Amino acid sequence: QVQLVESGGGLVQPGGSLRLSCAASRSVSTMGWYRQAPGKERELVATITSTGSTNYADSVKDRFTISRDNNKNTVYLQMNSLKPEDTAVYFCYARSIILTTRRYWGQGTQVTVSS
Repeated sequence: QVQLVESGGGLVQPGGSLRLSCAASRSVSTMGWYRQAPGKERELVATITSTGSTNYADSVKDRFTISRDNNKNTVYLQMNSLKPEDTAVYFCYARSIILTTRRYWGQGTQVTVSS
């Protein structure tokens, strides 16, 4: 089993920045971030493979950057130019190296963008 521990959420003003972190308890394959606002479906925000290939939702392109440190089994999400529409609970996930259909989830961290 893999445990994922998230950190870095909080309250920020529009136009501000936050950096989320998610540390896995052992090596994992593809990692990424989802977010979910009240009354809305969970939305895929960004993904990154073990070799560094990335994908982003159109709503966050040019504002968010996903990265990873394989030595620390950690994925990051740098969020710049934040908008109120970015307010949500952000969840990280990771896929197993051995069984790639198995996906692990973090506990979620709240991001609130408000003046």
